[in-house]
Amino acid sequence: MSVISCFSFGRTKIFNFTASTTSRSLFSSKTSIPTSSTAKKTVQRSVKIEQRTKFGITDIDGYPYKGANKLVQRSEPPPHWEKVLEGIRKMMSFSKDGPVDSMESEEAADTVPPKERRFAVLASTVLSSQTKGHVSQGATKRLRLNGLLTADTINKADEETIRKLIYPVGFYKRKASNLKKIADICLMKYDGDIPNSVEELLLLPGVGPKIAYLVMILGWNNVQGICVDTHVHRICNRLGWVSRAGTKQKTSTPEETRKALQRWLPREEWVPINPLMVDFGRTICTPLRPLCGKCCISSLCPSAFTETSKPSSKSNKSELKKRL
Repeated sequence: MSVISCFSFGRTKIFNFTASTTSRSLFSSKTSIPTSSTAKKTVQRSVKIEQRTKFGITDIDGYPYKGANKLVQRSEPPPHWEKVLEGIRKMMSFSKDGPVDSMESEEAADTVPPKERRFAVLASTVLSSQTKGHVSQGATKRLRLNGLLTADTINKADEETIRKLIYPVGFYKRKASNLKKIADICLMKYDGDIPNSVEELLLLPGVGPKIAYLVMILGWNNVQGICVDTHVHRICNRLGWVSRAGTKQKTSTPEETRKALQRWLPREEWVPINPLMVDFGRTICTPLRPLCGKCCISSLCPSAFTETSKPSSKSNKSELKKRL
C-alpha cells in the first residue's frame, strides 16, 4: 500500500506520496538541526537526510539526494552566523507558541506512480502560494478525493469544477486556469510527469523561483537552491547576511536574497533554513515590532531594537541574559 502524507514546508502544506504504509516525519519541531561541522560530516557520508531534524524531506522512490557537491560562487560568510543559527534553533525548539508542522497520512488502495506523485506535489505547491496552509491543504485534499491530482484528470476536467474544488485558495480562478495549462504542458512535453529542472519549471504558468526550488526538493529530492519567502528575505536583511551585488545595500527582492545567501551559506543548510526562518519570523522576528527583547541573538543582530523600543526594565534584561 502507498501513503499520502501532508506536511508543512514553511507556510506550504504539501501532499506527498510514498510507497510505504508508514508515514515518517523526518524532522522534529522540538529537535535542533545539526551544526555546520556535524552536517558537513553527514554530507560526506552520502548525505543521509534522515539525520537532519525538520521539514519533511525524504529519499523518495529510490531517488538519491542530489546537488550536495555542486560548486557555487562563494563569498565571505558574515561573522557569527553559526552562533546566530544555533540561537534561533534553540529558541524555536523551546518555543511554546511556534507553529508546529503537521503530518497526517491516509492509506490508498494502490501504489501511486512516481510521476503522479510528482505532479501532485507540483499542483499542491502552486495552490499553496499566497494561501494559508490549512486552506491549500483542504483544496488539495478535495482535488484528490475527486480524482483530480494527475495531469490527465486535470486536463480533462472542466475549469469551473476545479475552481469550485480549490476555493477559497488565494487567486483561485487564476490557479484553476494555471493548473489546466500546467497539466496540458506536462502531458504534451513530459508524458504526464513534471519538469526535472528549475529552468523548465519556471516556464510553467504560476511557477516562480520559490515554487520551482521547492518542487525540485519535494518532487525530485534535488536541492538546487534555497526557498526564500518573505520571512527569509526580511530576517536575512535584518541580520546583515545579504546585500545587493557589489554594494552594502539590502537586497530588494527574495530572489536577490536567494542568490546572495547561496554565495556563502553551506549547502547542507539550504533546505532547513526556510522553515526555521518562517517559525522565527512568525513568533519573534515579526514583520512589525519584532520582539527583540525576547530574542537570544539580539546582541549579534545589527538591526536589534531599531524597529521597536529598547527594553528598559531589569526584568527584560534579565530574561535576555537567561536566553544567551
